Amino acid sequence: MRFFIDTADIAEIRKLDEYGMVDGVTTNPSLVAKSGRNFIDTIKEITGFVKGPVSAEVIATDAAQMIEEGKKLAAIAPNVTVKLPLTWEGLKACRSFAEQGIMTNVTLCFSAAQALLAAKAGATFISPFVGRLDDIGHQGMGLISEIRRIYDNYRYPTQILVASVRHTNHILEAAAIGADVATLPPAVVWQMAKHALTDKGLETFLADWAKTGQKI
Repeated sequence: MRFFIDTADIAEIRKLDEYGMVDGVTTNPSLVAKSGRNFIDTIKEITGFVKGPVSAEVIATDAAQMIEEGKKLAAIAPNVTVKLPLTWEGLKACRSFAEQGIMTNVTLCFSAAQALLAAKAGATFISPFVGRLDDIGHQGMGLISEIRRIYDNYRYPTQILVASVRHTNHILEAAAIGADVATLPPAVVWQMAKHALTDKGLETFLADWAKTGQKI
């Protein structure tokens, strides 16, 4: 499974990249607003050191304007992925970008029917929001399983990008199902290496080694 880091915080992306945990980046207007930085400048800087796909979201709601904005974003760097909402206008723009060879990430997906439409429109990535579904009493991971079956049945190349990830179990369940990518807040990535038994074991090993008086 590939990890796309879900943030516009350059320092966080660089830090995780040092550990080899950055296969791509996803941003959105809310994340950029939190960073307090210029949107275009942020995307330029991220694509300057991240080799994988970097999602940059359009703001327009009609297809023609989405296409115009998307072309500007795609011109920033070859690895920019134009992020589009899962609406009919968004799907129309998606089809246009697919014909032009521009990567797309169709976001705000909450049903398998929507995911099927995105695949038929030629989306590079589909972003089902598992956390938000869990919030309203639905099974977010059930949606990932359903999309995986549909895409495998018809060999759609659209990649499943699990979004709205809240905790490490979401990542593990998505990986077990066979999702292609998970977009993760930095805090969730850092949590993955933590375990009380690991800390305890290391503490014991170091204490035992200190008793030997040796050095390596």
